[in-house]
Amino acid sequence: MDLDAFDYHLPQELIAQQPLADRAGSRMLVVYRSQGRWEDRWFRELPWLVGEGDCLVLNDSRVFPARLLGHRAGVRSLAIGKNNPKRNEHLSGEVEVFLIRPVSADGRDWEALVRPGRKMRLRERIRFAGGLEGEIVGRGEFGERTVRFEGASDLFQEFEKIGHVPLPPYIKRPDEAADRERYQTVYAREKGSVAAPTAGLHFTGGILDECRARGAETAYVTLHVGLGTFQPIRAGQVEQATLHAERYHIPDESAARIRAARRVVAVGTTSVRTIESAWRSGEMRGETDIFIYPGFSFRATGALLTNYHLPRTSLLLLVCAFAGTELTLAAYRHAVEQRYRFYSYGDCMLVL
Repeated sequence: MDLDAFDYHLPQELIAQQPLADRAGSRMLVVYRSQGRWEDRWFRELPWLVGEGDCLVLNDSRVFPARLLGHRAGVRSLAIGKNNPKRNEHLSGEVEVFLIRPVSADGRDWEALVRPGRKMRLRERIRFAGGLEGEIVGRGEFGERTVRFEGASDLFQEFEKIGHVPLPPYIKRPDEAADRERYQTVYAREKGSVAAPTAGLHFTGGILDECRARGAETAYVTLHVGLGTFQPIRAGQVEQATLHAERYHIPDESAARIRAARRVVAVGTTSVRTIESAWRSGEMRGETDIFIYPGFSFRATGALLTNYHLPRTSLLLLVCAFAGTELTLAAYRHAVEQRYRFYSYGDCMLVL
C-alpha cells in the first residue's frame, strides 16, 4: 500500500491549540462500520452508547515533563596520562532534550531526541538547571541520542522540577502551568509516557461513573507512549515500515474483565495496540512494536474511541484498519467540513 493513500487536507486553523475548559465538552463523531455512516454527537452522550457486557479499556500511563532545556557544556575528554576527566566548562548554545525512555538497568541512560542534533557529538555534555548534567554516550539510527544523566539521585523527581510538558509540535505555543494537569487523563497513574493517550483526555470521573452505572466495566492497562506511537513513517510503502518498541502491562484483573466482555471498547490507539499485542503473544507484560494497518485481523477490539490523527501516520492507519480506509477518510472529510477540532486537544470519534 502506498502511504499517499492515507493523506487528507486539514486547514491549520482546525488544529486545537488549547483544551476546552470542560473536559467532557468535546464533539464526537459516531461512525457505524457495518452501516457505512456517521452522526454528529457530543462526548457527554458516550454513557448512552455503552452498557451491559461492554468493557472500556483505558491506558493509565502518566505523562512526565519529558522536554528539558539546557546549555552545551563542552566535551568530556581524558587528560593524557591521567584517569581523571578533563572538562571544558564553557557554556555555548541552548539545547533541547526530548526524553523517550530509560535504556539502562540503573535508569541513568535515556533514549532521547536532541536539538540541535547534528551539532551534538559523542561525549558532549549538557548542563540543566538544578545541577543536573547529561552526556551524549550513543547515537541511534534515526538521529536519536543516548544521554547519561548525573547529578540527581531521583531523576523523575528532577524532571518534574525542571522539565516542560511535552506538547506536540503542532501546538504552536509554549507549555503553560495548566498543561501539567490538562495534558493528562484523570485516571493517569503509571509514570512513563512522553505524550498523552489523548482519547482519554475527554473523560471526567463523572463520565466514568455514568458508564459504570449503565453496566459497562472499566479495565486499566498501561502502555508508555514513546517513539512507536508518534514517530513518522519513513517508508513510502506501508508494508516496509517498522515502529519502535514500547513497554506495556495488563494487570490480571484487567485481563479477566477484557476476556469476559461482550464488547471491548478501546479508549485510544494505545489501548488497541496493548490488547492486540497481548492477545497475540499471550504475554500480559513486555514490549510491543506492533504496527496495525489495513488488512490487520483484530482479536480483541470491538469498538474504538479515538481523537483525530495526522495524515500519513501509523495512528491514522490503525483507525483505517479498524473502520475501513474509505469510510475513515470520508468521516475525516466530514469532520473538516463541520469544523471539528483536531489532534491532541481536539474532538473525538467513536467507531462502533
